[in-house]
Amino acid sequence: MTNHKVGTREEWQAARDELLKEEKELTHRNDELAEKRRELPWVPVEKEYSFETDEGTKSLAELFDGRSQLLIYHFMFGPPYEAGCTVCSSIADNIDPNVAHLKARDVTMLLVSRAPLEKLQSYKERMGWNIDWVSTAGSDFNRDLGFTHTEEELRPFLEGEIPPVVKQMAEASGTDVAGYVAEGPGLSAYTLSGGVVYRTYVSTARGLEPTMGYYFLLDRTPMGRNEPASMPFWLRRHDEY
Repeated sequence: MTNHKVGTREEWQAARDELLKEEKELTHRNDELAEKRRELPWVPVEKEYSFETDEGTKSLAELFDGRSQLLIYHFMFGPPYEAGCTVCSSIADNIDPNVAHLKARDVTMLLVSRAPLEKLQSYKERMGWNIDWVSTAGSDFNRDLGFTHTEEELRPFLEGEIPPVVKQMAEASGTDVAGYVAEGPGLSAYTLSGGVVYRTYVSTARGLEPTMGYYFLLDRTPMGRNEPASMPFWLRRHDEY
């Protein structure tokens, strides 16, 4: 017997109609936030960064590949990693099919990591992705955005009780906890105008959930995300299920 409330079709419809009002309010609020996001002031990127790509070393401006907008997903794959972060891999699964559609809207999207390009290329082949993936080539690009952390900065966390999920993710990436959490995920946006690159937006943590389409689908299932802290984290690379 189910412990969940059971009702008639009429009761369900009445409750659904009330919920729909709130869903529409959220949609309108999201529209408002999107407009405010676009109204953020642009910050010129004055520091010179270099990236190792399949076509050689490139500057940040060259990563736009002829378009005026650039979206970068900062993928957790540090130099000591043997495989990309499991969660970042699931995000890349979602981003990859959308690259062509973004290009049609004057947006280049790619992945950036600190690991050597050869590692990234090998893992990309394993995952079957087509999205461009570049290495920061030892530059401070991720560091300057707050997506790379020093051991000194991490010491309070490392000396505390490490959550089991962090240990699980570190092991899955072939590194230790310190090596794993030295990297951080993020999304950054840029525009190229008059030969100048401007940073327009940066997000991390739950701000990355729009790149995780499976969560929005799970949110509409009867059991939802169903991620109790007492259970091992469920997510795997798509070739590991």
